[in-house]
Amino acid sequence: MLRLFAALVLAAIAAVTAFAAEADAAEVNIYSARHYDTDLSLYDRFTEETGIKVNLIEGDSDELIARIEREGRNSPADLLITVDAGRLWRAEEKGLFAPVSSEVLEERIPAHLRHPDGLWFGLSKRARIIIYNKAAGEPDSLTTYADLANPVHKGEICMRSSSNLYNVSLLASIIEHEGAEAAEEWVKGVVANFKRDPQGNDTANVNAVASGECRISLVNTYYVGRMLASDDPAVREAAEKVAIVFPDQEGHGTHVNLSGAGVLKHAPNHDNAVKFIEFLTGDWAQLAFTQMNHEYTAVPGVSGESPVRGTGAFKEDEMNASALGRNQAEAVRIFDRSGWK
Repeated sequence: MLRLFAALVLAAIAAVTAFAAEADAAEVNIYSARHYDTDLSLYDRFTEETGIKVNLIEGDSDELIARIEREGRNSPADLLITVDAGRLWRAEEKGLFAPVSSEVLEERIPAHLRHPDGLWFGLSKRARIIIYNKAAGEPDSLTTYADLANPVHKGEICMRSSSNLYNVSLLASIIEHEGAEAAEEWVKGVVANFKRDPQGNDTANVNAVASGECRISLVNTYYVGRMLASDDPAVREAAEKVAIVFPDQEGHGTHVNLSGAGVLKHAPNHDNAVKFIEFLTGDWAQLAFTQMNHEYTAVPGVSGESPVRGTGAFKEDEMNASALGRNQAEAVRIFDRSGWK
């Protein structure tokens, strides 16, 4: 009788333990370099739909990558989300990602916005566009990135630092298309046209163009979209003073960068991490990226609306985003040699 009772107790304990383990497994641990309110609503919606709890750690991309490296096999992280393809490449080079095979992701995400071996997937896009001051009029010869190096624009251009990965990724794409030598000549030409030393972020450079401090700059679309949608009339007014050029519409197309995610090699909740990426490619999540954060959808055909008011469809460069990381080191060397601070 005692043996039977003991066996029943042990069975009950095992059942409770198994249930607790299953309950604990209904979570996903995300390390994210995205710091947008949009994403909080995405996490909440995912939990509502799946019952999987989202545990979030936010930080700078490079800091998160270093943390995952330090944690090694003991890392609780299931998923790394970054805001630049170059940073996905950095994590890839360090061997942090596990390959993912998913019919949903392969069907939803175009090939140029995902790693060829499924190590990471693009979730949303932003285009790197030329802006100019409307009051000063449309500049002559300004339809391509190459035109920014034309001496006709001497003393007209404001830029942010070359250390910014948006600029590094743009130059990496030029290296891929034109070669390193041509890319370096382009950088030297742009530097010769600077109105001032590089400074500020994209928003600051929109304001510099709007105020007439300079005539031309390069920024990401979602900065302009966010300013146009601002509740602050002064912010909206500044954005309305700049016009947009989508470069290279007769050539390779406008450079796009992406926010993306990869499942980590030692992810304790691998399947939940895959489910979360698949969720982010769904129509509701993709529309949230556009409507709440002024990004372009990674999934084609989900939204017919531009996230930047007053603009429509454009031809995008369909170079595989992995090239942006592969050419990153060469891009940095070119910037350094050419005086783009």
